[in-house]
Amino acid sequence: MIYLEDKTDQGVAAVRSWIDEAERVVVLTGAGISTDSGIPDFRGPEGLWTKNPDAEKTATLQNYLSNPEARKRSWSNRVGTFGRGAKPNAGHVALVDLEARGKLDVLITQNVDGLHQEAGISQGRMVEIHGTTREFVCMSCGERGPIERVFERVQAGEEDPPCRSCGGVLKSATISFGQSLVPEDLLRSEQSAQSCDLLLAIGSTLSVYPIAAVVPIAKQSGARIAILNAQPTDMDHIADAVLRGSISEILPRLTAP
Repeated sequence: MIYLEDKTDQGVAAVRSWIDEAERVVVLTGAGISTDSGIPDFRGPEGLWTKNPDAEKTATLQNYLSNPEARKRSWSNRVGTFGRGAKPNAGHVALVDLEARGKLDVLITQNVDGLHQEAGISQGRMVEIHGTTREFVCMSCGERGPIERVFERVQAGEEDPPCRSCGGVLKSATISFGQSLVPEDLLRSEQSAQSCDLLLAIGSTLSVYPIAAVVPIAKQSGARIAILNAQPTDMDHIADAVLRGSISEILPRLTAP
């Protein structure tokens, strides 16, 4: 295994060569790729869950569905931060370069911020395994749409706006704690891991299952594994290369033609 710090040319050169050789690259991204866009991660030293463990406990589907006050707070907080949108950083753009080179097979993201698409990744290459904050969904009838529609209703005075089609509870189209992943998304992720020849795990602690399992699945299927993260991950021991440091600085060095 190569274990090298962020400024080491040898490690960057090795992973660049693996990308050059690869025909099917699968990328798994976590919150760490978006921290340079101003979005805090969850389990890093300054992460949301690290600093406030109770916030993780309250971010459950059961609590949201059963507690109108929790829904009101959630919509109020979302509306309050809407318009201060984070923008893609150099790490997001680097993956667009990877797609442009014809190397990217599938990009699996644990993030819900939509920054990969805003950077220019094709929707057809994406698996948003934890959903997206850019849409709403009705928990009763399944109706979906742009989340701005709900924001407009909240701003007009509806603190907990119900679904206009069936009266059900509306929620951002994200996967909450206690909510199952979309089976088709999980299957596509696992199948892409089985067929890739290189998996890049970027900005994730690789501690959240079942999606973290794509890393050992790829390894067992014969792919190389390269991990890029600011802190140690749960799967550094099975990686072929571990690069430690700033994602927005290192990733462009890996993916540029």
